[in-house]
Amino acid sequence: MIHITQIKLPLNHTKEDLKKKISKLLRLSGQPFQYQIVRQSLDARHKDEKMFVYTVDVKIDGEKKLIKKVGNANITLIDAKPYRFPTGGSVPLKNRPVIIGSGPAGIFCAWYLARAGFAPVVYERGEEADKRKETVDQFWKNGVLDPDSNVQFGEGGAGTFSDGKLNTLVKDPVGRNHEVLKRFVQAGANEEILYQQKPHLGTDVLIHIVQHLRHEIEEMGGEFHFRSKLTGLYYEGDQLTGVQINGETRIDTEVCVLAIGHSARDTFFMLHEHALQMEPKAFAVGVRIEHPQKMINMDLYGEEENEYLGAGAYKVTHTASNGRGVYSFCMCPGGYVVNASTEKEQLAINGMSYQARDGVNANSALIVTVDPADFPEDGPLGGIAFQRGIERAAYQAGQGKVPVQIFQDFRENRPSTALGEILPQIKGEYTLANVRAILPDEIGNSIEEGVLAFGAKMPGFDRPDAVLSGVESRTSSPVRIVRDGELEGSIRGIYPCGEGAGYAGGITSAAMDGIRVAEAISKKFVKF
Repeated sequence: MIHITQIKLPLNHTKEDLKKKISKLLRLSGQPFQYQIVRQSLDARHKDEKMFVYTVDVKIDGEKKLIKKVGNANITLIDAKPYRFPTGGSVPLKNRPVIIGSGPAGIFCAWYLARAGFAPVVYERGEEADKRKETVDQFWKNGVLDPDSNVQFGEGGAGTFSDGKLNTLVKDPVGRNHEVLKRFVQAGANEEILYQQKPHLGTDVLIHIVQHLRHEIEEMGGEFHFRSKLTGLYYEGDQLTGVQINGETRIDTEVCVLAIGHSARDTFFMLHEHALQMEPKAFAVGVRIEHPQKMINMDLYGEEENEYLGAGAYKVTHTASNGRGVYSFCMCPGGYVVNASTEKEQLAINGMSYQARDGVNANSALIVTVDPADFPEDGPLGGIAFQRGIERAAYQAGQGKVPVQIFQDFRENRPSTALGEILPQIKGEYTLANVRAILPDEIGNSIEEGVLAFGAKMPGFDRPDAVLSGVESRTSSPVRIVRDGELEGSIRGIYPCGEGAGYAGGITSAAMDGIRVAEAISKKFVKF
Protein backbone atom coordinates (compact mmCIF):
# COMPACT_ATOMS: atom_id res chain seq x y z
CA MET A 1 0.00 0.00 0.00
CA ILE A 2 1.25 3.50 -0.84
CA HIS A 3 1.18 6.07 1.97
CA ILE A 4 1.08 9.76 0.97
CA THR A 5 1.39 12.65 3.42
CA GLN A 6 1.22 16.45 3.16
CA ILE A 7 -1.40 16.71 0.42
CA LYS A 8 -2.59 20.32 0.64
CA LEU A 9 -5.85 21.58 -0.88
CA PRO A 10 -7.95 24.75 -0.47
CA LEU A 11 -10.94 24.64 1.87
CA ASN A 12 -13.48 24.54 -0.96
CA HIS A 13 -11.96 21.54 -2.74
CA THR A 14 -14.02 18.57 -3.91
CA LYS A 15 -13.46 14.82 -3.68
CA GLU A 16 -12.52 14.89 -7.35
CA ASP A 17 -9.86 17.53 -6.60
CA LEU A 18 -8.28 15.21 -4.02
CA LYS A 19 -8.32 12.29 -6.43
CA LYS A 20 -6.68 14.39 -9.15
CA LYS A 21 -4.01 15.53 -6.69
CA ILE A 22 -3.19 11.93 -5.78
CA SER A 23 -2.99 10.99 -9.44
CA LYS A 24 -0.65 13.91 -10.15
CA LEU A 25 1.64 13.08 -7.21
CA LEU A 26 1.93 9.47 -8.37
CA ARG A 27 2.44 10.56 -12.01
CA LEU A 28 -0.42 8.39 -13.17
CA SER A 29 -1.89 8.51 -16.64
CA GLY A 30 -5.31 7.06 -16.17
CA GLN A 31 -4.48 3.92 -14.19
CA PRO A 32 -7.31 2.96 -11.82
CA PHE A 33 -6.60 3.18 -8.09
CA GLN A 34 -8.37 3.17 -4.76
CA TYR A 35 -7.59 5.49 -1.87
CA GLN A 36 -8.60 5.92 1.72
CA ILE A 37 -8.24 9.11 3.75
CA VAL A 38 -6.16 8.40 6.84
CA ARG A 39 -6.07 11.91 8.27
CA GLN A 40 -7.41 15.37 7.54
CA SER A 41 -6.03 18.37 9.41
CA LEU A 42 -6.16 22.15 9.05
CA ASP A 43 -3.27 24.46 8.31
CA ALA A 44 -4.46 27.91 9.44
CA ARG A 45 -1.07 29.53 9.96
CA HIS A 46 -1.86 31.91 7.11
CA LYS A 47 -5.42 33.04 7.76
CA ASP A 48 -5.87 34.35 4.21
CA GLU A 49 -4.75 31.02 2.73
CA LYS A 50 -6.08 28.27 4.96
CA MET A 51 -5.59 24.72 3.66
CA PHE A 52 -6.75 21.21 4.45
CA VAL A 53 -3.85 18.77 4.72
CA TYR A 54 -4.41 15.09 3.93
CA THR A 55 -2.70 11.78 4.53
CA VAL A 56 -4.02 8.97 2.33
CA ASP A 57 -3.37 5.30 1.65
CA VAL A 58 -3.51 4.19 -1.99
CA LYS A 59 -3.98 0.74 -3.53
CA ILE A 60 -2.78 0.34 -7.12
CA ASP A 61 -1.02 -2.23 -9.26
CA GLY A 62 2.76 -2.01 -9.42
CA GLU A 63 3.23 -0.09 -6.18
CA LYS A 64 6.96 -0.76 -5.81
CA LYS A 65 7.73 0.50 -9.30
CA LEU A 66 5.65 3.62 -8.70
CA ILE A 67 7.53 4.44 -5.49
CA LYS A 68 10.86 4.28 -7.32
CA LYS A 69 9.55 6.40 -10.18
CA VAL A 70 8.12 9.30 -8.13
CA GLY A 71 11.04 9.64 -5.68
CA ASN A 72 9.10 11.75 -3.16
CA ALA A 73 9.90 11.68 0.57
CA ASN A 74 6.18 12.13 1.35
CA ILE A 75 5.29 9.00 -0.64
CA THR A 76 6.25 5.67 0.93
CA LEU A 77 5.34 2.02 0.84
CA ILE A 78 3.73 0.57 3.97
CA ASP A 79 2.46 -2.81 5.11
CA ALA A 80 -0.89 -2.15 6.77
CA LYS A 81 -1.79 -4.74 9.40
CA PRO A 82 -5.46 -4.98 10.46
CA TYR A 83 -6.42 -5.19 14.13
CA ARG A 84 -6.87 -8.72 15.43
CA PHE A 85 -8.64 -9.60 18.66
CA PRO A 86 -6.66 -12.31 20.50
CA THR A 87 -8.07 -15.65 21.60
CA GLY A 88 -6.63 -18.83 23.03
CA GLY A 89 -7.37 -18.74 26.75
CA SER A 90 -7.26 -22.03 28.65
CA VAL A 91 -8.76 -21.25 32.08
CA PRO A 92 -12.40 -22.44 32.25
CA LEU A 93 -15.18 -20.11 33.44
CA LYS A 94 -18.07 -21.37 35.54
CA ASN A 95 -19.99 -18.12 35.22
CA ARG A 96 -20.41 -15.29 32.75
CA PRO A 97 -18.07 -12.28 33.03
CA VAL A 98 -19.63 -9.29 34.76
CA ILE A 99 -19.00 -5.71 33.67
CA ILE A 100 -19.82 -2.86 36.06
CA GLY A 101 -20.65 0.31 34.16
CA SER A 102 -21.81 1.05 30.61
CA GLY A 103 -19.64 4.03 29.77
CA PRO A 104 -17.24 3.77 26.82
CA ALA A 105 -14.86 1.44 28.71
CA GLY A 106 -17.61 -0.92 29.82
CA ILE A 107 -19.58 -0.96 26.60
CA PHE A 108 -16.54 -1.56 24.38
CA CYS A 109 -15.25 -4.27 26.70
CA ALA A 110 -18.71 -5.87 26.54
CA TRP A 111 -18.90 -5.59 22.73
CA TYR A 112 -15.63 -7.39 22.12
CA LEU A 113 -16.27 -10.03 24.78
CA ALA A 114 -19.73 -10.65 23.35
CA ARG A 115 -18.35 -11.05 19.82
CA ALA A 116 -15.75 -13.50 21.19
CA GLY A 117 -18.50 -15.63 22.72
CA PHE A 118 -18.18 -14.71 26.42
CA ALA A 119 -21.83 -13.55 26.83
CA PRO A 120 -21.00 -10.77 29.35
CA VAL A 121 -23.53 -9.30 31.76
CA VAL A 122 -23.42 -5.52 32.22
CA TYR A 123 -24.72 -3.86 35.38
CA GLU A 124 -25.28 -0.09 35.23
CA ARG A 125 -26.39 2.03 38.21
CA GLY A 126 -28.12 4.58 35.97
CA GLU A 127 -30.81 4.42 33.33
CA GLU A 128 -30.91 3.59 29.64
CA ALA A 129 -29.75 6.53 27.51
CA ASP A 130 -33.19 7.76 26.43
CA LYS A 131 -34.66 7.56 29.95
CA ARG A 132 -31.49 9.09 31.35
CA LYS A 133 -31.84 12.07 29.02
CA GLU A 134 -35.35 12.70 30.34
CA THR A 135 -34.06 12.52 33.93
CA VAL A 136 -31.18 14.91 33.19
CA ASP A 137 -33.45 17.36 31.38
CA GLN A 138 -35.75 17.41 34.42
CA PHE A 139 -32.79 18.01 36.73
CA TRP A 140 -31.68 20.99 34.65
CA LYS A 141 -35.26 22.27 34.73
CA ASN A 142 -36.26 21.75 38.36
CA GLY A 143 -32.98 21.05 40.21
CA VAL A 144 -34.12 17.68 41.62
CA LEU A 145 -31.06 15.40 41.48
CA ASP A 146 -31.14 11.64 40.94
CA PRO A 147 -27.86 10.43 42.54
CA ASP A 148 -27.75 7.32 40.34
CA SER A 149 -28.88 8.63 36.95
CA ASN A 150 -27.50 12.01 35.93
CA VAL A 151 -24.85 13.69 33.78
CA GLN A 152 -22.18 11.32 35.17
CA PHE A 153 -24.09 8.03 35.62
CA GLY A 154 -26.14 6.01 33.15
CA GLU A 155 -25.81 4.36 29.76
CA GLY A 156 -22.94 5.91 27.83
CA GLY A 157 -21.18 7.28 30.92
CA ALA A 158 -20.13 10.87 31.52
CA GLY A 159 -19.08 11.28 27.88
CA THR A 160 -22.69 11.08 26.71
CA PHE A 161 -23.34 14.59 28.03
CA SER A 162 -20.20 16.19 26.63
CA ASP A 163 -18.89 17.41 23.32
CA GLY A 164 -18.18 13.81 22.37
CA LYS A 165 -14.54 14.40 21.45
CA LEU A 166 -12.82 11.36 19.94
CA ASN A 167 -9.21 12.50 19.64
CA THR A 168 -6.62 10.90 21.91
CA LEU A 169 -2.89 11.10 22.57
CA VAL A 170 -2.63 7.44 23.55
CA LYS A 171 -0.04 5.53 21.50
CA ASP A 172 -1.78 2.84 19.49
CA PRO A 173 0.51 0.39 17.68
CA VAL A 174 -2.12 -2.38 17.45
CA GLY A 175 -5.05 -0.39 16.03
CA ARG A 176 -7.51 -0.09 18.93
CA ASN A 177 -8.14 3.60 18.16
CA HIS A 178 -9.33 2.81 14.65
CA GLU A 179 -11.45 -0.02 16.04
CA VAL A 180 -13.25 2.42 18.33
CA LEU A 181 -13.91 4.91 15.54
CA LYS A 182 -15.02 2.12 13.20
CA ARG A 183 -17.49 0.82 15.78
CA PHE A 184 -18.93 4.33 16.17
CA VAL A 185 -19.36 4.69 12.41
CA GLN A 186 -21.09 1.32 12.16
CA ALA A 187 -23.37 2.45 14.99
CA GLY A 188 -24.43 5.59 13.11
CA ALA A 189 -21.63 8.18 13.36
CA ASN A 190 -20.46 10.12 10.30
CA GLU A 191 -17.55 8.30 8.63
CA GLU A 192 -15.55 11.55 8.65
CA ILE A 193 -14.59 10.79 12.26
CA LEU A 194 -12.28 8.09 10.89
CA TYR A 195 -9.83 10.70 9.60
CA GLN A 196 -10.62 14.13 11.04
CA GLN A 197 -7.91 15.68 13.19
CA LYS A 198 -10.38 16.54 15.96
CA PRO A 199 -13.41 14.27 15.50
CA HIS A 200 -16.45 14.68 17.70
CA LEU A 201 -19.98 13.30 17.95
CA GLY A 202 -22.10 15.58 20.12
CA THR A 203 -24.53 14.61 22.86
CA ASP A 204 -27.52 14.27 20.52
CA VAL A 205 -25.67 11.70 18.38
CA LEU A 206 -24.01 9.81 21.25
CA ILE A 207 -27.33 8.96 22.88
CA HIS A 208 -28.39 6.97 19.81
CA ILE A 209 -24.97 5.41 19.23
CA VAL A 210 -24.63 3.90 22.70
CA GLN A 211 -28.10 2.38 22.44
CA HIS A 212 -27.18 0.89 19.06
CA LEU A 213 -24.03 -0.66 20.56
CA ARG A 214 -26.07 -2.09 23.42
CA HIS A 215 -28.49 -3.75 21.01
CA GLU A 216 -25.56 -5.26 19.08
CA ILE A 217 -24.12 -6.67 22.32
CA GLU A 218 -27.49 -8.17 23.23
CA GLU A 219 -27.80 -9.77 19.78
CA MET A 220 -24.37 -11.37 20.31
CA GLY A 221 -25.41 -12.91 23.64
CA GLY A 222 -24.66 -10.10 26.11
CA GLU A 223 -27.09 -8.83 28.73
CA PHE A 224 -27.77 -5.44 30.37
CA HIS A 225 -29.34 -4.52 33.70
CA PHE A 226 -30.01 -0.88 34.55
CA ARG A 227 -30.67 0.67 37.95
CA SER A 228 -28.22 -1.98 39.17
CA LYS A 229 -25.41 -0.68 41.36
CA LEU A 230 -22.38 -2.61 42.59
CA THR A 231 -22.56 -2.64 46.38
CA GLY A 232 -20.24 -5.46 47.46
CA LEU A 233 -17.72 -8.14 46.56
CA TYR A 234 -17.43 -11.84 47.44
CA TYR A 235 -14.06 -13.58 47.37
CA GLU A 236 -12.15 -16.49 48.85
CA GLY A 237 -8.58 -15.60 49.70
CA ASP A 238 -7.59 -13.26 46.93
CA GLN A 239 -9.92 -14.78 44.30
CA LEU A 240 -13.21 -13.15 43.34
CA THR A 241 -16.26 -15.40 43.57
CA GLY A 242 -19.11 -12.94 43.09
CA VAL A 243 -20.50 -9.42 43.28
CA GLN A 244 -23.40 -7.88 45.15
CA ILE A 245 -25.93 -5.72 43.28
CA ASN A 246 -28.23 -3.18 44.95
CA GLY A 247 -27.31 -4.35 48.44
CA GLU A 248 -29.12 -7.68 48.16
CA THR A 249 -28.52 -9.77 45.03
CA ARG A 250 -25.45 -11.99 44.73
CA ILE A 251 -24.15 -12.68 41.23
CA ASP A 252 -21.60 -15.49 41.04
CA THR A 253 -18.67 -14.70 38.76
CA GLU A 254 -14.93 -15.18 38.60
CA VAL A 255 -14.42 -12.16 36.32
CA CYS A 256 -15.57 -8.61 37.08
CA VAL A 257 -14.56 -5.60 34.97
CA LEU A 258 -14.70 -2.40 37.01
CA ALA A 259 -15.57 0.30 34.46
CA ILE A 260 -17.21 2.49 37.09
CA GLY A 261 -16.33 6.00 35.85
CA HIS A 262 -14.49 8.82 37.60
CA SER A 263 -17.43 9.92 39.79
CA ALA A 264 -18.41 6.63 41.48
CA ARG A 265 -17.35 7.82 44.92
CA ASP A 266 -19.55 5.46 46.93
CA THR A 267 -18.14 2.56 44.92
CA PHE A 268 -14.56 3.70 45.58
CA PHE A 269 -15.29 3.71 49.32
CA MET A 270 -16.83 0.25 49.15
CA LEU A 271 -13.82 -1.11 47.26
CA HIS A 272 -11.50 0.49 49.84
CA GLU A 273 -13.40 -1.31 52.62
CA HIS A 274 -12.73 -4.58 50.79
CA ALA A 275 -9.00 -3.69 50.74
CA LEU A 276 -8.77 -3.59 46.96
CA GLN A 277 -5.45 -1.87 46.34
CA MET A 278 -5.90 1.75 45.26
CA GLU A 279 -3.76 4.88 45.29
CA PRO A 280 -4.45 8.63 45.11
CA LYS A 281 -3.97 10.25 41.71
CA ALA A 282 -3.36 13.79 40.51
CA PHE A 283 -6.18 15.47 38.60
CA ALA A 284 -7.15 19.07 37.83
CA VAL A 285 -9.77 21.56 39.00
CA GLY A 286 -10.89 25.01 37.96
CA VAL A 287 -13.69 26.82 36.18
CA ARG A 288 -15.50 27.05 32.85
CA ILE A 289 -15.01 30.18 30.77
CA GLU A 290 -17.41 31.40 28.06
CA HIS A 291 -16.74 33.68 25.08
CA PRO A 292 -18.71 34.47 21.92
CA GLN A 293 -18.00 31.72 19.40
CA LYS A 294 -17.65 34.33 16.64
CA MET A 295 -14.82 35.97 18.60
CA ILE A 296 -13.02 32.63 18.92
CA ASN A 297 -13.49 31.98 15.19
CA MET A 298 -12.00 35.39 14.39
CA ASP A 299 -8.97 34.67 16.60
CA LEU A 300 -8.38 31.27 15.01
CA TYR A 301 -9.48 31.74 11.42
CA GLY A 302 -9.49 35.49 10.81
CA GLU A 303 -13.24 35.41 10.11
CA GLU A 304 -16.35 35.07 12.25
CA GLU A 305 -17.86 32.20 10.28
CA ASN A 306 -16.64 29.68 7.73
CA GLU A 307 -18.94 27.06 6.21
CA TYR A 308 -16.08 24.60 5.68
CA LEU A 309 -14.57 24.86 9.18
CA GLY A 310 -17.54 25.29 11.50
CA ALA A 311 -17.03 26.44 15.09
CA GLY A 312 -13.35 26.84 15.98
CA ALA A 313 -11.72 24.99 18.88
CA TYR A 314 -8.68 26.21 20.80
CA LYS A 315 -6.14 24.68 23.16
CA VAL A 316 -4.06 26.92 25.44
CA THR A 317 -1.51 26.34 28.20
CA HIS A 318 0.49 28.57 30.56
CA THR A 319 2.89 28.07 33.46
CA ALA A 320 1.96 30.52 36.21
CA SER A 321 4.49 32.41 38.35
CA ASN A 322 3.65 30.12 41.28
CA GLY A 323 4.90 27.17 39.21
CA ARG A 324 1.50 25.65 38.53
CA GLY A 325 0.32 24.94 35.02
CA VAL A 326 -3.07 26.23 33.87
CA TYR A 327 -4.59 24.92 30.66
CA SER A 328 -7.79 24.55 28.69
CA PHE A 329 -9.60 21.22 28.83
CA CYS A 330 -12.64 19.74 27.08
CA MET A 331 -13.20 22.86 24.97
CA CYS A 332 -16.77 22.91 23.61
CA PRO A 333 -17.24 25.02 20.46
CA GLY A 334 -20.77 26.37 20.17
CA GLY A 335 -21.61 24.56 23.38
CA TYR A 336 -23.13 24.82 26.82
CA VAL A 337 -21.97 24.68 30.41
CA VAL A 338 -23.95 22.00 32.26
CA ASN A 339 -24.71 21.25 35.89
CA ALA A 340 -23.04 17.83 36.27
CA SER A 341 -23.58 17.19 39.99
CA THR A 342 -23.95 13.72 41.50
CA GLU A 343 -24.24 14.35 45.25
CA LYS A 344 -26.75 16.43 47.15
CA GLU A 345 -25.60 19.87 48.34
CA GLN A 346 -22.51 19.66 46.12
CA LEU A 347 -22.16 21.23 42.70
CA ALA A 348 -19.92 20.31 39.76
CA ILE A 349 -20.07 21.51 36.16
CA ASN A 350 -18.96 20.26 32.76
CA GLY A 351 -19.17 21.33 29.11
CA MET A 352 -21.40 19.92 26.36
CA SER A 353 -22.00 20.46 22.65
CA TYR A 354 -24.51 19.10 20.19
CA GLN A 355 -23.36 17.68 16.87
CA ALA A 356 -24.00 20.99 15.05
CA ARG A 357 -21.95 23.03 17.55
CA ASP A 358 -24.22 25.95 16.71
CA GLY A 359 -24.56 27.55 20.15
CA VAL A 360 -23.78 31.25 20.58
CA ASN A 361 -20.89 30.75 23.03
CA ALA A 362 -17.71 28.73 23.13
CA ASN A 363 -16.78 27.34 26.53
CA SER A 364 -13.81 25.51 27.95
CA ALA A 365 -12.58 24.36 31.30
CA LEU A 366 -9.58 26.32 32.59
CA ILE A 367 -7.95 24.02 35.10
CA VAL A 368 -4.93 23.63 37.34
CA THR A 369 -3.38 20.31 38.37
CA VAL A 370 -3.63 19.23 42.02
CA ASP A 371 -1.87 16.22 43.55
CA PRO A 372 -1.88 14.35 46.88
CA ALA A 373 0.13 17.14 48.54
CA ASP A 374 -2.95 19.38 48.07
CA PHE A 375 -5.46 16.89 49.47
CA PRO A 376 -6.90 17.43 52.97
CA GLU A 377 -6.67 13.72 53.81
CA ASP A 378 -4.04 11.04 53.36
CA GLY A 379 -4.77 7.72 51.72
CA PRO A 380 -6.21 6.72 48.35
CA LEU A 381 -9.47 8.67 48.82
CA GLY A 382 -7.89 12.03 49.69
CA GLY A 383 -8.67 13.45 46.24
CA ILE A 384 -12.37 12.77 46.75
CA ALA A 385 -12.27 14.82 49.97
CA PHE A 386 -10.65 17.66 48.01
CA GLN A 387 -13.35 17.50 45.31
CA ARG A 388 -16.16 17.42 47.83
CA GLY A 389 -14.76 20.46 49.62
CA ILE A 390 -14.80 22.75 46.59
CA GLU A 391 -18.09 21.29 45.27
CA ARG A 392 -19.74 22.01 48.61
CA ALA A 393 -18.39 25.58 48.44
CA ALA A 394 -19.75 25.94 44.89
CA TYR A 395 -23.18 24.74 45.98
CA GLN A 396 -23.23 27.22 48.85
CA ALA A 397 -21.98 30.09 46.67
CA GLY A 398 -24.83 29.59 44.21
CA GLN A 399 -27.36 28.35 46.77
CA GLY A 400 -27.85 25.26 44.63
CA LYS A 401 -27.52 27.04 41.29
CA VAL A 402 -24.41 27.24 39.11
CA PRO A 403 -22.37 30.23 40.42
CA VAL A 404 -21.32 32.67 37.69
CA GLN A 405 -18.87 35.60 37.69
CA ILE A 406 -17.45 37.92 35.03
CA PHE A 407 -13.67 37.97 34.67
CA GLN A 408 -13.28 41.57 35.87
CA ASP A 409 -14.91 40.64 39.17
CA PHE A 410 -12.95 37.38 39.32
CA ARG A 411 -9.77 39.48 39.24
CA GLU A 412 -11.06 41.67 42.08
CA ASN A 413 -12.33 38.65 44.06
CA ARG A 414 -15.77 40.18 44.45
CA PRO A 415 -19.26 38.83 43.68
CA SER A 416 -20.63 39.85 40.29
CA THR A 417 -23.78 41.94 40.31
CA ALA A 418 -24.27 42.24 36.55
CA LEU A 419 -23.29 40.57 33.31
CA GLY A 420 -21.74 42.27 30.28
CA GLU A 421 -22.43 41.49 26.64
CA ILE A 422 -21.87 37.74 27.09
CA LEU A 423 -24.89 35.87 28.40
CA PRO A 424 -24.19 32.46 29.97
CA GLN A 425 -25.30 29.42 28.00
CA ILE A 426 -25.92 27.00 30.86
CA LYS A 427 -28.04 23.87 31.20
CA GLY A 428 -29.48 24.28 34.68
CA GLU A 429 -30.17 27.38 36.72
CA TYR A 430 -27.35 29.84 37.41
CA THR A 431 -26.82 32.89 39.59
CA LEU A 432 -24.26 35.67 39.96
CA ALA A 433 -21.77 34.95 42.73
CA ASN A 434 -18.06 34.98 43.65
CA VAL A 435 -16.59 31.98 41.84
CA ARG A 436 -13.03 32.83 42.84
CA ALA A 437 -13.85 32.49 46.53
CA ILE A 438 -14.71 28.82 45.92
CA LEU A 439 -11.15 27.94 44.91
CA PRO A 440 -7.91 27.72 46.90
CA ASP A 441 -5.84 30.88 46.43
CA GLU A 442 -3.12 29.24 44.33
CA ILE A 443 -5.75 27.84 41.95
CA GLY A 444 -7.55 31.16 41.56
CA ASN A 445 -4.29 33.05 41.10
CA SER A 446 -3.13 30.60 38.43
CA ILE A 447 -6.40 30.91 36.50
CA GLU A 448 -6.31 34.71 36.57
CA GLU A 449 -2.72 34.77 35.33
CA GLY A 450 -3.55 32.17 32.69
CA VAL A 451 -6.50 34.10 31.28
CA LEU A 452 -4.36 37.24 30.97
CA ALA A 453 -1.62 35.24 29.21
CA PHE A 454 -4.12 33.66 26.85
CA GLY A 455 -5.53 37.12 26.09
CA ALA A 456 -2.11 38.15 24.78
CA LYS A 457 -2.32 35.31 22.24
CA MET A 458 -6.05 35.40 21.48
CA PRO A 459 -7.48 38.95 21.51
CA GLY A 460 -10.56 39.17 23.72
CA PHE A 461 -9.88 36.02 25.72
CA ASP A 462 -9.29 38.22 28.79
CA ARG A 463 -12.18 40.60 28.11
CA PRO A 464 -13.73 41.91 31.35
CA ASP A 465 -17.14 40.35 30.67
CA ALA A 466 -15.91 36.82 29.90
CA VAL A 467 -18.14 34.53 31.96
CA LEU A 468 -16.61 32.14 34.50
CA SER A 469 -18.61 29.46 36.27
CA GLY A 470 -17.70 26.87 38.86
CA VAL A 471 -16.66 24.45 39.74
CA GLU A 472 -14.96 22.11 37.22
CA SER A 473 -13.79 19.27 39.44
CA ARG A 474 -14.40 16.02 37.52
CA THR A 475 -11.68 16.27 34.88
CA SER A 476 -10.41 12.77 35.64
CA SER A 477 -10.48 10.18 38.38
CA PRO A 478 -8.90 11.14 41.73
CA VAL A 479 -8.14 7.44 42.30
CA ARG A 480 -6.18 4.73 40.52
CA ILE A 481 -7.18 1.13 41.13
CA VAL A 482 -3.88 -0.75 40.90
CA ARG A 483 -3.64 -3.51 38.30
CA ASP A 484 -0.79 -5.82 37.31
CA GLY A 485 0.70 -6.79 33.97
CA GLU A 486 -2.28 -9.06 33.31
CA LEU A 487 -4.59 -6.08 34.04
CA GLU A 488 -5.98 -7.68 37.22
CA GLY A 489 -6.36 -5.95 40.57
CA SER A 490 -5.15 -7.14 43.97
CA ILE A 491 -8.28 -9.32 44.15
CA ARG A 492 -7.81 -11.82 41.32
CA GLY A 493 -10.58 -11.74 38.73
CA ILE A 494 -11.18 -8.01 39.15
CA TYR A 495 -10.15 -5.99 36.09
CA PRO A 496 -9.96 -2.22 36.77
CA CYS A 497 -10.80 -0.49 33.51
CA GLY A 498 -11.18 2.93 31.94
CA GLU A 499 -11.19 6.45 33.26
CA GLY A 500 -12.65 5.69 36.67
CA ALA A 501 -9.92 3.17 37.39
CA GLY A 502 -7.30 5.75 36.40
CA TYR A 503 -6.24 4.31 33.03
CA ALA A 504 -7.89 6.65 30.52
CA GLY A 505 -8.80 10.27 29.96
CA GLY A 506 -11.72 10.65 27.58
CA ILE A 507 -14.16 8.69 25.44
CA THR A 508 -11.68 7.19 23.00
CA SER A 509 -8.95 6.25 25.47
CA ALA A 510 -11.56 4.73 27.81
CA ALA A 511 -13.03 2.69 24.97
CA MET A 512 -9.53 1.58 23.94
CA ASP A 513 -8.83 0.46 27.51
CA GLY A 514 -12.10 -1.46 27.47
CA ILE A 515 -10.91 -3.33 24.38
CA ARG A 516 -7.53 -3.95 26.03
CA VAL A 517 -9.18 -5.50 29.09
CA ALA A 518 -11.40 -7.64 26.85
CA GLU A 519 -8.23 -8.86 25.13
CA ALA A 520 -6.66 -9.80 28.48
CA ILE A 521 -9.75 -11.80 29.47
CA SER A 522 -9.87 -13.56 26.10
CA LYS A 523 -6.19 -14.50 26.34
CA LYS A 524 -6.70 -16.08 29.77
CA PHE A 525 -10.14 -17.70 29.76
CA VAL A 526 -12.08 -20.11 27.60
CA LYS A 527 -15.19 -18.41 26.21
CA PHE A 528 -18.30 -19.02 28.27
